[in-house]
Amino acid sequence: MDRARPAPGRRAAHLALALLWAGAITWSSAQPAGTLPVGLAHPLDKAVHFAVYAVLGWLVASGLGQPGPAWVLAAAFGAFDELHQSRIPGREADLRD
Repeated sequence: MDRARPAPGRRAAHLALALLWAGAITWSSAQPAGTLPVGLAHPLDKAVHFAVYAVLGWLVASGLGQPGPAWVLAAAFGAFDELHQSRIPGREADLRD
């Protein structure tokens, strides 16, 4: 079995986990300013953003079996999430995120 392409059942599970992960990202970015745990307002938040979206990209890549489109989808979701976050009281969109 090719390790780069998981079995269909595992791919479906990874896509389902990617949807759950994306939902968790959307939920957390919908929280008004001041309601997030202190750790997420820390100077290391860029590293946290990188890790969170790296996991999303990996889950989508594993689910699709193709890394290229997965990273594009993860980046597009990140852009959508920044726009979404800009509409939340006390939050703002930031290209660096």
